[in-house]
Amino acid sequence: MHRRTLGLAALAALAAIAALATTAAPRPARAETYPSRPIKVIVPFSAASATDTLAREVGARLAEAWGQPVVVENRPGASGMLAAAAAAKAPADGYTLFFTSNTTQAANPSLYVKLPYDPVKDFAPVAPLAAAANLLVVSPALGPTTLAELLALAKSQPGKLSFAHGSSLSRMNSEMLRSMAGIDIVPVAYKSNPQGVTDLLGGHVQLMFADTITALPHVKAGKLRALAVGSARRSALLPDVPTVAEAGVPGYELTGWLAVFAPAGTPEPVLDRLHGEIARILALPAMRERLQQLGIDALPGSRAQLGELVRTEIPKWARLVKDAGIQPE
Repeated sequence: MHRRTLGLAALAALAAIAALATTAAPRPARAETYPSRPIKVIVPFSAASATDTLAREVGARLAEAWGQPVVVENRPGASGMLAAAAAAKAPADGYTLFFTSNTTQAANPSLYVKLPYDPVKDFAPVAPLAAAANLLVVSPALGPTTLAELLALAKSQPGKLSFAHGSSLSRMNSEMLRSMAGIDIVPVAYKSNPQGVTDLLGGHVQLMFADTITALPHVKAGKLRALAVGSARRSALLPDVPTVAEAGVPGYELTGWLAVFAPAGTPEPVLDRLHGEIARILALPAMRERLQQLGIDALPGSRAQLGELVRTEIPKWARLVKDAGIQPE
């Protein structure tokens, strides 16, 4: 890093001398101090999703700290592949960030035959953000008040119940339940979890594993019923709702994560500054309280640890997809 800095300084000095030597050559631009202009954040899911909500929370604090606008751009669809491809192809200068989840960076390589991006080679890890579990929710009109009752209903009506999913975590939660509980339920894909919840509320699908941020307001309003949570432990926001394992499917556990990436090739000093500022934001008492309100847990860690998380999660999701009997699309 030190040799590279010296080399760039030497080149800049030579360029300045050359500019003075000829009136035809343009004057050299001043070195840019990051960040000196707006930062764009690409999110692979729609507004009001867990990833979008956290991106806006962190983005607002980045903007406040650095005095530069942070603009969130939602690009839902194709299980996040459209957004990931766009982020991967963006200039590697620190002015385009990718706030995403295990969907694009760990699950998609096993769910799709061909990706328009490489989750390892095309991205530089910036910072882990949070760990999040999904709630299994149904419409109160469906009838079941427990997971056991839902499973009994599904077994009595094979192929009749459908589940919505708007992310790979959402889909895999239901696919694991289908496989481990021995039920026949039908998947219905959506661009993002909020759209799936909308159709669940409208009675077009019967069940869904949705992120807490999206589902909890409807649960509290009595419009949806939470039967279980997919994590290893109960949610502090819904302490009376059991885990799937507690409710009758031993060994069930699946939790997702959210993180920030930049295009590969982004300068190391920029990546380090981004990581340091995001880590500072996540450690703020007000931010930790906000995360608790959203039902997600801060996930501290270094850039290297995030890179290792991706590398270990890809084979983990490959096993999950295989065990669930899913054929890549």
